[in-house]
Amino acid sequence: IVVGARCAGAPAAMLLAQRRHRVLLVDKATFPSDTLSTHVIHPPGVAALERWGLTEAIQKSGCPPFREYALNFGPFTVAGPVRSVEGVGYAICPRRTVLDQLLVRAARKAGVEVREGFIVDDVLVEGGAVVGVRGHQKDGKAHEHRGRVVIGADGQHSLVAKAVRAERYNEQPTLSVAFYAYWRGLPVERFEGYIRPRRAFAVAPTNDGLTMGVINWPRADFEANQTDVEGHFMRAVETAPGLHARFRHAKRETRFLGAPDLPNFFRKPYGPGWVLVGDAGYHKDPITAQGISDAFRDAEAMAAALHEVFTGRRSFDEALARYQHARDEAALPMFALTCQLANLAEPVPADLLQLLEAMQGNREAMSDFISMLAGVIPAPQFFGEQNRARILAQAGRR
Repeated sequence: IVVGARCAGAPAAMLLAQRRHRVLLVDKATFPSDTLSTHVIHPPGVAALERWGLTEAIQKSGCPPFREYALNFGPFTVAGPVRSVEGVGYAICPRRTVLDQLLVRAARKAGVEVREGFIVDDVLVEGGAVVGVRGHQKDGKAHEHRGRVVIGADGQHSLVAKAVRAERYNEQPTLSVAFYAYWRGLPVERFEGYIRPRRAFAVAPTNDGLTMGVINWPRADFEANQTDVEGHFMRAVETAPGLHARFRHAKRETRFLGAPDLPNFFRKPYGPGWVLVGDAGYHKDPITAQGISDAFRDAEAMAAALHEVFTGRRSFDEALARYQHARDEAALPMFALTCQLANLAEPVPADLLQLLEAMQGNREAMSDFISMLAGVIPAPQFFGEQNRARILAQAGRR
């Protein structure tokens, strides 16, 4: 039983069903529907969609790919193409009304039983192990479902995680808040991000000729800024003259959506009869837009681990402990960098500014930096002493 049918739960259910396991996927939402999201899917996430045969449907939805990122830190801009993963050298920024519906359809096609509009009220526990869920449809009709494993893919406020009291670790509080909206008539052909004192904002092309615009500011500023989100957004954009000029002819098509509650943490992702995946398993600030790509990666790894359990190749504890270790090893470096970048109350660290300055005019280094932020190149590899020394030495020669 998978609780939550969005970008972690639907792929997990699909991948298990493709391995001939019987899967029930439930979600309180009906699809298509929107949800708060970081939107951008970096090349590793797009590569997963390609493996699942879904990129063509994304393209037909009117979501344009982009191959370049431009990151402006005030005195320095790092811009260039992102490196490829499995032949995929582009990113996308689909609206969740489009992406999630495609994922749910793919789960159904794989043989998953999907129940939309199903609200989980309780997690069933017997003999210290989770054995199912109890809930109701929106029409009020109650249902009880039992399964060998309950997978919580129900977001950072996961009911499953709370019910089993999943241990949290590597915790950091909410560092920044994020609000976004969509504009028409705002020409953007790549991801553009801007870091300013106590502000970060970005734009990227999305479905149907719209452009997504997002702003982050320190959590401490939330109460003062929440009554005029658009004003604060536009005043931030004014610090980027080229972008501001394009906004003069654009029309905002939607209201701003956002959240003041974006804590950073890992949860132990398994226990007797239960597993966590996606934001339910670990959550970080959206400033580096890793959430969807990470959810895809973890859904694949978790489904593979459970397949080993169901086919008798490994015990539940062994397979899921390996899953947790691999997840944490892959996620921790970007988690640390994300928390550093999200701490907008502090200036950009001097050593990072030095590296950014050294990269100016070095196309290879800038492409590597962008690819690192996109999850293509591991952060420890890019920030390793040897690579940093090489970039600084090349700057000296120039």
